[in-house]
Amino acid sequence: MSLKKFSFNVIKKDGYARLGQIQTHRGNIDTPVFMPVGTQATIKGAFINDIIKTGAQIILSNTYHLMIRPGLERVKSQGGLHNFMNCSLPILTDSGGFQVMSLSKLNKIDREIGAIFNSHIDGKKFILSPEESIKIQLGLNSDIIMVMDECPKKTNDYKFIKNSMDISMHWAERSKKRFGSNPHKALFGIVQGGLFDDLRIKSIQSLKEIGFDGFAVGGLAVGETQIEMFNVLDVLKEFMPENKPRYLMGVGTPSDILGAVKRGVDMFDCVLPTRSGRNGLAFTWKGKINIRNSEYKSDNNPIDENVTKFDLNKYSKNYLNHLFNTNEMLGSMLLTLNNINFYQELMSQIRKHIKNGTFDDFYNKYSGIL
Repeated sequence: MSLKKFSFNVIKKDGYARLGQIQTHRGNIDTPVFMPVGTQATIKGAFINDIIKTGAQIILSNTYHLMIRPGLERVKSQGGLHNFMNCSLPILTDSGGFQVMSLSKLNKIDREIGAIFNSHIDGKKFILSPEESIKIQLGLNSDIIMVMDECPKKTNDYKFIKNSMDISMHWAERSKKRFGSNPHKALFGIVQGGLFDDLRIKSIQSLKEIGFDGFAVGGLAVGETQIEMFNVLDVLKEFMPENKPRYLMGVGTPSDILGAVKRGVDMFDCVLPTRSGRNGLAFTWKGKINIRNSEYKSDNNPIDENVTKFDLNKYSKNYLNHLFNTNEMLGSMLLTLNNINFYQELMSQIRKHIKNGTFDDFYNKYSGIL
């Protein structure tokens, strides 16, 4: 049986919001889509089959973390990341550029060598070139592979951001060359350029000339305001290819997602739902609640009585408050599932309203609440 080739189709548009479908040989992905983050080959605090039951259609793992622990050879010895973590869903792997900036010690960027850094775990020295990043991701056998980029911290230094963007475009070209041609996998380019409109435009035009299966927007979720992020997307939406998926990396809150969908974004990932769940913050259709608050000690209602998956509507806020205030693991597990399930409900509703041509009504109702 021949493997299905990677492809993407826009099914319907409602303004700039797009309803689409990505086809991979591991299954189809309805867009707009939210990807739960399994950084180290696991969604923290949840079984992968439970993540699938929430409606998740693809997950994300990270090259930086996996190259450090457990190392590529251990994953390859089990046939790749899907077998290693018992995941039947498509997997996207991030190249590691963001983690080099945010986590590693004493990192140095060299245009020709790549990223030279010390592990945040034990200080061991690593050199990650664009070619090595692609080699690792191919070894992990992920389905969507990201080019290696430099992800600078937020700054108003135009010269610094321009130099960083130029390096990322050079690395994107090298990544594409190393990736070669594989119709069953996808390689996405990453738009950089900070908050400068002309650099963002130059970046996307450079990536289109190189040619990629999808286009991501990087260098956001690094301290900018939501308005600044939306301004970048407003500029880019006129230049992004219509027939390729658009991925906003590391974003975000439900409000961020709604605003980005309104500006034509198809794919999202963020640690927020799982990290918040571990810290007692629950996402609901009425907004966020901190289950640790004392007001919930006497609240015998569930977080959402309509959520029957995993019997989540059978656990009271009173009980959840008790679990968190006694540091019981079950509390984190239940809120993690609640939050991933909420994010998947949100994406399902977004897709439904784009299909029905009522996305603006949905956006207006919830963008100020969520």
